[in-house]
Amino acid sequence: MEFFKIQRDIPFMRRALIFNVVSFATFALAVFFLFSRGLHLSVEFTGGTLMEVNYTQAADVGKIRDTVAGLGLTDVQVQNFGTSRDVMIRLPAQKGVSTAQQGETVLAALKAVNSDVTLRRTEFVGPQVGKELAEDGLKALAMVVLGIMVYLAFRFEWKYAVAAIIANLHDVVIILGFFAFFQWEFSLAVLAAVLAVLGYSVNESVVIFDRIRENFRRYRKMNTEQIIDNAITSTISRTIITHGSTQIMVLSMLLFGGPTLFYFALALTIGILFGIYSSVFVAAAIAMWLGIKREDLVKGPAKKDEDPNDPNAGATV
Repeated sequence: MEFFKIQRDIPFMRRALIFNVVSFATFALAVFFLFSRGLHLSVEFTGGTLMEVNYTQAADVGKIRDTVAGLGLTDVQVQNFGTSRDVMIRLPAQKGVSTAQQGETVLAALKAVNSDVTLRRTEFVGPQVGKELAEDGLKALAMVVLGIMVYLAFRFEWKYAVAAIIANLHDVVIILGFFAFFQWEFSLAVLAAVLAVLGYSVNESVVIFDRIRENFRRYRKMNTEQIIDNAITSTISRTIITHGSTQIMVLSMLLFGGPTLFYFALALTIGILFGIYSSVFVAAAIAMWLGIKREDLVKGPAKKDEDPNDPNAGATV
């Protein structure tokens, strides 16, 4: 399905150097902010108090969040779990205040608003647990990257694997750079969004690489730059439909999902936007500069050459 069809190939690769200079500058800024400011880690990574409370009726999570925030506590996570009457509250660690004292203070504030609340449990999440979560998250990220590289190397060729991984890591680092610059809270949900962006972004790269392979088989007189331009141009309609639909869903979570989903959706929004950019302008350009050629992908004689602007090109009867 196509909303529109562009008749002439857009010369993307003619401006590839400019796009990649902009991309490198953005990447460098992201790395700078990561080292200079660091990530604002959530309680799950830094340690703190975990409380579970229960209400006799459905809990008003927004009111609970406002009540806890009124105690001067920041970076508090409040969410339902299990049923609408059960609420989990994560509180950052406070110097000189024990877990029991912090739990009693919060419970007293909640009871002042609604006396039906009861405390199920209070426990301390230590920094050692947070360290393990951070290490496991980095291991998961490394395994995803390795898996993508192996898949692309088998599916296409090592040059494509290198190009796609550079582009995808570009997306990940830029997401982290945004969170470091604005000091947005980095939680396990955000980490999950980053891993999702890796898979989402590589999908767009695979679509373009697949079309490049088809073009190498079909067009013998076109050079590599023309082959890539045609591959990107011919998939633009699909890109707009796919990413536009996904972005609408993610924006709905961002605008209407509440504080619990806000940073998760925000990371996905940034990742999708830069994922499109990197797949088109970064991955394809790097693959071109690495010297991809027809022999890397196509075995045997080429098909009869066709006009890429012919609407019946590739049609069979």
